[in-house]
Amino acid sequence: MNKQLIFVKRPLGAADASTWSLETNPIPELEEGQVLVKNHYISLDPAMRGWMNEGKSYIAPVEIGAVMRAGSVGEVIKVKNHPTFKVGDFISGHGGVQQYVATDGKGYYKVDPKLAPLPTYIGTLGMPGMTAYFGILEVGKIKEGDVVVVSGAAGAVGSIVGQIAKIKGCTVIGIAGGADKFKYVVEELGFDACIDYKNEDVKERLKQECPKGLDVYFDNVGGEILDAALGRLRMHARVVICGAISQYNNKQNMRGPANYLSLLVNRATMQGMVVFDWAERYGEAGQQMGKWMAEGKLKTREDVYDGIENFPETYNRLFSGDKLGKLVLKVIED
Repeated sequence: MNKQLIFVKRPLGAADASTWSLETNPIPELEEGQVLVKNHYISLDPAMRGWMNEGKSYIAPVEIGAVMRAGSVGEVIKVKNHPTFKVGDFISGHGGVQQYVATDGKGYYKVDPKLAPLPTYIGTLGMPGMTAYFGILEVGKIKEGDVVVVSGAAGAVGSIVGQIAKIKGCTVIGIAGGADKFKYVVEELGFDACIDYKNEDVKERLKQECPKGLDVYFDNVGGEILDAALGRLRMHARVVICGAISQYNNKQNMRGPANYLSLLVNRATMQGMVVFDWAERYGEAGQQMGKWMAEGKLKTREDVYDGIENFPETYNRLFSGDKLGKLVLKVIED
């Protein structure tokens, strides 16, 4: 049988257990040109909260009654005349929060569990890693000597953004919440400094760490921290808007930046980014990041939880901050 998490109610504010229903259904039969994938792991990402909202976005919302959308990695266990994939292949795509999925393979690609553990392919070598790579290099346009500030620095995207900036010769300051994350960002990831927003005044600490201002701010959180960073821009600074996790569960309107005139004064730019725009170049990014990982320059960390039935509480760790690195749920039953 196939356990599936069905999206049953659009949340107002934070999603909770009533947002989804766990169902057990027959394993799907294959049509011509399809493969059956046994999902091993699914990815939990802040973007999921946006996918649940009605309205125009960069991707259609999840429909009521559909399997909850999620990135996944798993094994092909059955094939019906598929041109690319065969039984025994491990592949990654958007298989959703379920144990089995029948697919024509569109949007899926092969991964090699011998080169990296499977969760890495939905973390550093998956959507979060691609977001970090193209966000900081193509949108942030970092160059050697830049002062780079990253919010959500202990998270799936922020941790990789900062490490890439270090590889490229930048001074990197992370912003994260709590002593454990502070330690992780500086001691394990090698950032030059970290600001603990839960216990420190972000505005004051940014003045100390960036006395001459910052060149690139990579934003994963929005809200007050975005405002504080906008107050420290140098001439021609770049602000990359990747996410705004502090605002996703608001029941009222999102809080916009109050400090935006700093963009005018400093001739700075603020640009949004969606990783799917670089889909054709994922291979290039994966190769480069795989090389950095092999050289020990890029560290990866997945926070793995077990059991599809634990999806709601695991999902909420994204917003409580009770995690380190990339949040992953194991859905295969041993």
